[in-house]
Amino acid sequence: MSGATFVNLPVRDLDAAVAFFAALGFVPAPRPPGARSAQLGFGATTHLVLHLPAAFTAFAGADVCDTATAREVIVGLSVERREQVDTLVERAVSSGGTALGPGQDLGYLYMRGFRDPDGHQWSFLHRTD
Repeated sequence: MSGATFVNLPVRDLDAAVAFFAALGFVPAPRPPGARSAQLGFGATTHLVLHLPAAFTAFAGADVCDTATAREVIVGLSVERREQVDTLVERAVSSGGTALGPGQDLGYLYMRGFRDPDGHQWSFLHRTD
């Protein structure tokens, strides 16, 4: 199986969320004025689709998760070099995110987590195999 991956998430402020992820290297696609959703690319096959809460609820057919008390998903993205893991998490923190501790070296994998300004949990990881 091959194809693209689309991660859909609700955000409180669409413009702020787009700016946050653009600072991490996501590439925003053009969007019309007044849009309630925005798409960004990360690499060749990963796409992040951000929705204002009402648009997410309409799309998902369910309520938005309260990220202050629950996690609906942890998104992990691989990068080419180990150094990028820490660089990207530090960039996330300087752009309004929260680090989830130091990196974890599991021998075959180095990863480090953070939460974006809307409370969604992410990690960047580098596989050594």
